[in-house]
Amino acid sequence: MPPRISPLQISAFTATSAVGVGKEPLAEALEHSRSGLRANDFGDAPLPTWIGRVDGLEDVRLPEALASWDCRNNRLAWLGLHADGFPEAVAAARARYGPSRIALILGTSTSSIGETELAYTQLDADGLFPMNQRRPAVHTPHSLAMFVQQVLGLTGPSETISTACSSSAKVFASAERLIRLGLADAAVVGGVDTLCGSVLFGFNSLELVSSEPCRPFDASRKGISLGEAAGFALVERVQDDAGAPLRLLGYGEASDAHHMSTPHPEGLGAERALDEALARAGLAPEAIDYINMHGTASQKNDEVEGALVARRFPARTHASSTKGFMGHTLGAAGIVESVISLLAIERGLMPGTVNTNQLDAGFGPQIRLEPTHGEVRYALTNSFGFGGNNCSLVFGKATA
Repeated sequence: MPPRISPLQISAFTATSAVGVGKEPLAEALEHSRSGLRANDFGDAPLPTWIGRVDGLEDVRLPEALASWDCRNNRLAWLGLHADGFPEAVAAARARYGPSRIALILGTSTSSIGETELAYTQLDADGLFPMNQRRPAVHTPHSLAMFVQQVLGLTGPSETISTACSSSAKVFASAERLIRLGLADAAVVGGVDTLCGSVLFGFNSLELVSSEPCRPFDASRKGISLGEAAGFALVERVQDDAGAPLRLLGYGEASDAHHMSTPHPEGLGAERALDEALARAGLAPEAIDYINMHGTASQKNDEVEGALVARRFPARTHASSTKGFMGHTLGAAGIVESVISLLAIERGLMPGTVNTNQLDAGFGPQIRLEPTHGEVRYALTNSFGFGGNNCSLVFGKATA
């Protein structure tokens, strides 16, 4: 097992999803078990499913200086970046360290592919993109990071991580390494993914999409509900005891490479990621108060993760899936669920599992359907992606 790491402070964080823009609508939805899922109205021929769509993206207008970056994914990034005073927090860090000493690490599974899909429907007589779509930087997997780097005025190391559903969980691990190695003094981490045809019809072709709102860990679960979201966090070395009270304590990464889209039946890669996260945090499973489970409501994912949590954690541990609130936001799932874990610590709010009626008999008492309040010293969040790309994170209070 890896050694403990020096904690990093979480100086600012925010998330935007189908339940609203910023932390307050998110906390309100978690408090009252209010789902943001709705019947699918995305695209010209909507699939009969439910989605977590962010309202108002069509009306977002980027400033003229950034107009060449316009696409749904970058609009969502812009909307998400401007919540909860996040630009001001980054500006303060930029003044402390300089723009070249702040890394930018973002996760996404599709980046701006929705815009590329649109461009292919607009080919001219010669089979070329129309002039307004001849924007190579937008039609690349790194579009999101280049756009956000320009918005925030950062010039440090910049990475795009695309490991399916674990993408924006792994950003924290990369940030810790860059800061520990002296390549950066702070990092903006996060992720953005928007709905598009490739995502909706691709998951439908795998027979993973539910025709009703997703029901994680339910005995009669029928598959996932897809969503879109943006989330960001500013992480830096701990300044002093009076600084930001939230900490990144540990991370674990593993790839079981069992199958392109199905997890290892015994959860070997997931368990290794979990063990490494706890080891780097210097904690036993019994110390974890809240677990944000990956919990997609697919048959195999829930089966494997439910068994893992049941065998590794005591019955008192409060665990839940929050996919029923905003859907599975793919490359943005890791950051949104990290924000939920940070809110759990900050506010003592442990969310339930919405839409689920009857837990599968094979799962343990850790999985809760109703939200509760209580002290959360340590929270764990799991992100398990296609191809066995697994990541677990541990967050905690500075005083814990």
